[in-house]
This record gives sequence, structure tokens and C-alpha cells, in this order.
Amino acid sequence: MANTKSAIKRVQIAERNRLRNKAYKSAVKTLMKKYFAAVDTYATNPSAESKQEVLQHMAAAYSKIDRAVKRGVLHPNNGARKKSRLAQRLKRHEQREGEGSAAD
Repeated sequence: MANTKSAIKRVQIAERNRLRNKAYKSAVKTLMKKYFAAVDTYATNPSAESKQEVLQHMAAAYSKIDRAVKRGVLHPNNGARKKSRLAQRLKRHEQREGEGSAAD
């Protein structure tokens, strides 16, 4: 255990930061899961409403990821990678949709 007053304070600060970081990371993961679920729904039944819902979930996830990077919870490259994965998933389904309608 910490002996000096400054070391005790650092332990308290580290614990406070750990809990805050944990909350941000958890929120990012939750928003990403909601986005992926919305994309899967859009893939099975493409419609304007489901696409709009996907874009709303994407905006919320992007916002939370950017905020986490700004606060130092996530490394900038980690945030960029997460955002890239989000965009990639939607693009994959949009390309499949375009191929399907072109064949008809």
C-alpha cells in the first residue's frame, strides 16, 4: 500500500480515472453493438427508415468514440480503427444491395 500522502492521492486519482475510462469504453462498445444490430436489420430488410436508423446509430457511436479519444480514454488510432469498422460494415451491405438490384 502507498506510504506517502502524494502516493495515496495518486492511487485515488488512478481509481477515479479507471472508473471513468471504464464507463466510456463500455458506452462505446454498447453503441457499436446497437449499430451492428441496426445494420443487420437493414441488411435483411432494406428500407429508408431502417437506413435512417442505421445512420443515427452511426452518428451516436462516432460521437462517443471521438469524445473518448479527446479525453484520452482511447488511443487515436484505436478510435480511427473502430470508426473504420463501423463504416466498413455498412458499406459491405450497401454494395450487396446495389449488386442485387442491378441483376433484376
